[in-house]
Amino acid sequence: MKTLLLTGASRGIGHTTVQRFSQAGWRIITSSREDVPAECKRDPNWTHHIAADLSDPMDVERFVAEVQGLLGDEALDALVNNAGVSPKTPFHERLGVLNGDLVGWNAVFQLNFFTPLVLARGFAASLARGKGAIVNVTSIAGHAVHPFAGSAYSTSKAALSALTREMAVEFAQLGVRVNAVAPGEIETQMLSPETDVLIPRIPLQRLGSPEDVASAIFYLCSADSSYVTGTEIFVTGGQHLY
Repeated sequence: MKTLLLTGASRGIGHTTVQRFSQAGWRIITSSREDVPAECKRDPNWTHHIAADLSDPMDVERFVAEVQGLLGDEALDALVNNAGVSPKTPFHERLGVLNGDLVGWNAVFQLNFFTPLVLARGFAASLARGKGAIVNVTSIAGHAVHPFAGSAYSTSKAALSALTREMAVEFAQLGVRVNAVAPGEIETQMLSPETDVLIPRIPLQRLGSPEDVASAIFYLCSADSSYVTGTEIFVTGGQHLY
């Protein structure tokens, strides 16, 4: 049985991705700040959920050690770095250059950029044993100015896109593939209520679903993409073309 480790699992894209891998018979280890829904605890493939605040470097270290204890000498076949944050200022504005403070920026980069880096490094040996795959969840906002994203979120995701390319070259020496999925406007709790105004700029004329993103993530972790690394798949309905 193959093993998936996924962060940000309690809802949205993460939760749906867990379901997609479970349907394929993968063993699943997850993390989020919150507990998973009760019905998910009955999933026999979802073997472990570890509550952790992955924006806290100390908690990230604890999380890595706990998962390493679970894995032992077993292989890790896929790491999906899905946990992320798109914060607002106390004035309910997206965090930008001219508002908020640098403490907020540091928190965004800690979770959106440094945590994926630390987890990839921490599980490199386990991934190498399985000739596994890493998928970083980036964003359309990392590639163009987005009206609802804010500078802190957008630049953290742009940095994660660049890190994906660099990691693809470094981890290739271990036989590990590294790719990214860049969602556009996906119907989750993270979506801004004003997003409907963007639908005319989406060629497929609809919002995306978490299942759309989960399918792309699953592809990048499967044997079907065994010669794919350093790639970022845009799950945007074509919105990134404008």
